[in-house]
Amino acid sequence: MQIIDITVPLLPGMPVWPGDPEVVIKRLKDIDHGADCTVTQIAGTVHMGTHVDAPAHFIRGGSTVSEMALEIFMGDAVVADAGDASAITPEVLDRFSLPDDTVRLLIKTKNSRLWDNHRHEFYCDFVALTPEAAQWIAARNIRLLGIDYLSVQRFADRDGRTHRILLEMGIVLLEGLDLRSASAGSYRLVCLPLNITGCEGAPARAVLVQG
Repeated sequence: MQIIDITVPLLPGMPVWPGDPEVVIKRLKDIDHGADCTVTQIAGTVHMGTHVDAPAHFIRGGSTVSEMALEIFMGDAVVADAGDASAITPEVLDRFSLPDDTVRLLIKTKNSRLWDNHRHEFYCDFVALTPEAAQWIAARNIRLLGIDYLSVQRFADRDGRTHRILLEMGIVLLEGLDLRSASAGSYRLVCLPLNITGCEGAPARAVLVQG
């Protein structure tokens, strides 16, 4: 059995969405400095690093992350490689030739190369879905969609349409993945978001299991 960790590590200086607070990891107590135990404080948004978007992120009255069924976060998944595509369009999705029973789809793009440096400056031209691609996904039985940067929606598409198309269909969004070590193919996904009451998203640990 091979386990591939596709989670971006949380650390100070990592890229965050423009306008969001930086990730802060602060040691409050330290055994090495005479304390009786070590205690660390962490601060940031629930959309830092590898994280899940619940419908409440863009849909008024939508379900929160603690209300989402856990079954969708664990099970068969397909990793599809978009190569050097500059955007995920319906044409790119068609080329994946996905099995008809695909429920969880993780899209690997050239974004993954950005994670060679976990402290790189936020990259505005990351690859993500067009609204038309979101409609393509929404028209199928896909229940979870993942991508290898901080949003499934292109930075220039500021109207939120791509998010709303997907979240209105109840499709779970798994963003901020590191798919450098994952080749295109079939896996078992295990991904559990933190159970944060009333929140529209949560950081998550995500792994792929093969064999």
